[in-house]
Amino acid sequence: MAKVKWAVDPTHSEVQFKVKHLMITTVTGYFQNFNVEAETEDEQFSNPANVVFTADVNSISTNNEQRDTHLRSADFFDAAEHEEIRFEGTNYENAGGDDYKLHGNLTIKGNTKPVTVNVEFGGIVVDPYGQTKAGFTLTGKISRKAFGLTWDAVTEAGSVVVSDEIKLQAEIQLVKQA
Repeated sequence: MAKVKWAVDPTHSEVQFKVKHLMITTVTGYFQNFNVEAETEDEQFSNPANVVFTADVNSISTNNEQRDTHLRSADFFDAAEHEEIRFEGTNYENAGGDDYKLHGNLTIKGNTKPVTVNVEFGGIVVDPYGQTKAGFTLTGKISRKAFGLTWDAVTEAGSVVVSDEIKLQAEIQLVKQA
């Protein structure tokens, strides 16, 4: 049986991150341009393989152009040298019911580290146009410093300006490819 290929439906998907600012509020950012592809053994999304996520660093948006420019700079993502963030899945394990763990290798700014994200499988439906779609909510946490995003500043009172922990959240809808 041939593998089933899946591709992201970008109009029904979003990728965001959250980071503490001054340790008192949370700033949310998005990647406006990203891609997700996967292969499965069947249409039930069992045994996904070749799960690949990429995001265009230049598409980062926090709804503040000055901050976005800083994030694209060498202080953070260094978009001029490292235009893409990449995740390649290595193992998809059932954690009970519709909950899964997706293990893989995340590359940011030329640094690759193993990462595990939590996946809530939303199910599979056929839309009004006859397309088979699968939905997922992904959550996880990473250390930005582990990936070379080491810019730091402190306030006069000694508070950290940007936390090391980054919370990841994505709503992903995949479309079965013909």
